[in-house]
Amino acid sequence: MLARCYSAAVTGVDASTVEIEVYSVKGTNSFTIVGLPDTAVKEAKDRVSTALKNSGYKSKDEFSVTVNLAPADVRKEGPIYDLPIAVGLLSATGRLKAIDLGDYALVGELSLSGKVRRVRGILPMVLEMRRIGKAAVLVPEENAEEASIVSGIDIIPVATLRDAAEFLNGNLMIEPVFTNLGDLVELNRDVGDDFADVKGQAFVKRALEVAVAGSHNVLMIGSPGSGKTMLARRIPSILPPMSVEEALEVSRIHSVAGREKGGGRFITSRPFRAPHHTVSSIGLLGGGAHPLPGEVSLAHRGVLFLDEFPEFPRQALEVLRQPLEDGHVAVSRALAACDYPSNFMLVAAMNPCPCGYYNDPTHECRCSQSQILKYQRRVSGPLLDRIDIQVGVSAVPVKDLDSLSEGESSSAIRERVLRAREIQTARYRGMNGVVSNADAKSRDLKEICKLTAEATGEIRRTIEALSLSARAYDRILRVARTIADLAGEESVGREAVLEAASYRQLDSENGDAFWA
Repeated sequence: MLARCYSAAVTGVDASTVEIEVYSVKGTNSFTIVGLPDTAVKEAKDRVSTALKNSGYKSKDEFSVTVNLAPADVRKEGPIYDLPIAVGLLSATGRLKAIDLGDYALVGELSLSGKVRRVRGILPMVLEMRRIGKAAVLVPEENAEEASIVSGIDIIPVATLRDAAEFLNGNLMIEPVFTNLGDLVELNRDVGDDFADVKGQAFVKRALEVAVAGSHNVLMIGSPGSGKTMLARRIPSILPPMSVEEALEVSRIHSVAGREKGGGRFITSRPFRAPHHTVSSIGLLGGGAHPLPGEVSLAHRGVLFLDEFPEFPRQALEVLRQPLEDGHVAVSRALAACDYPSNFMLVAAMNPCPCGYYNDPTHECRCSQSQILKYQRRVSGPLLDRIDIQVGVSAVPVKDLDSLSEGESSSAIRERVLRAREIQTARYRGMNGVVSNADAKSRDLKEICKLTAEATGEIRRTIEALSLSARAYDRILRVARTIADLAGEESVGREAVLEAASYRQLDSENGDAFWA
């Protein structure tokens, strides 16, 4: 007897439909799985057979079973097919009522006792099942909350194989689970630490405000204890809230990576990823023998914070160049080729030299000039060229901390950021993949960044004085556009250009020296 049911295969952050055909005839006891399965899928025959027996589905007869996972040219990986194979086998051997399984999709790993265990990548699978018109998906109970943010399809949580079979037989009622993602995004906005805690540092705080308003990359250079990490950790408090579409997009990436908050939840606030400087290029970019998203993709629509920037392996830093430019990562391996989204804001922090006190007014630098230059050159010129804002962070003297008033609150800064983002949203409406000034295409800059006559002369003088590359010129234009948006100005004036140029501090030093 032949039975059919449906599941999905995950590639990258997307999924494709898998039709599971189970053919069973009485005869020699055998169990064969075909359709390009990996080792974990091949081992399903042992898990399924034992789970069926321990769930009370014993049979006096012996069956020859063939399971085909179609299409056969798509590699099937992981234990996600255990539940659909088991249900298909029950149907093919007459132990499940002759109902049409075509309206249902099934996903889940089975334990030997028949318990249904959670799987990775449930969101893209449910989205694919909704796309092809399935009415419901049977998912592990642990995945139900995560899967329930997808509207337009019923999410049926099952704890055991027997629960799934009894539900399909009509003997057990299981209420579908539904979660309103829009309400969660509104209720669970984690704003983080407040900029009001930061004393002084007005110039750097302004630079970070501009960076967040236009989603620009930023590098902070300063001596130890100057507040670089403290400032970076407060960036989430001024980030604009995610839309429902962005929350679903980000949650899908974390679902595939198996790193959801709480072990099975969705992402409702913009990610803030801060990997250690010992991370490998694969950990940063993604990939591996069985490709998974890396830190640049886990930071999608959020912030990637790289503290101790020059301490990262040179190879790991260089792989950032392509995702910073393109907003996605193409990973090609022997087993798969995947494309991961990676539209993030890079925030980096570094010391100016190995000891950290080059040009510090209160500490003596112990490094030679060659050591300083060698340290600084660990970050390549092409990578620095892709960082829009480069600012020095001077330490606030301890004796002045008590006299300084409390800094401006994150809520006040955030209001300005939101107004600037609203202007950009209106400007780029209809432009696919462009949501901020940092995303704007070079060919559109002339139209987007309409310079006044004074601003045109100023930017020409700046380019000539600093000998900037064409990419750096584009970066100044984008930052100046953001500064004008914060001021509510339609044209980009001279003051905006001057401020944008002041954030290219490494260019003004010709890359030979950083200052505290």
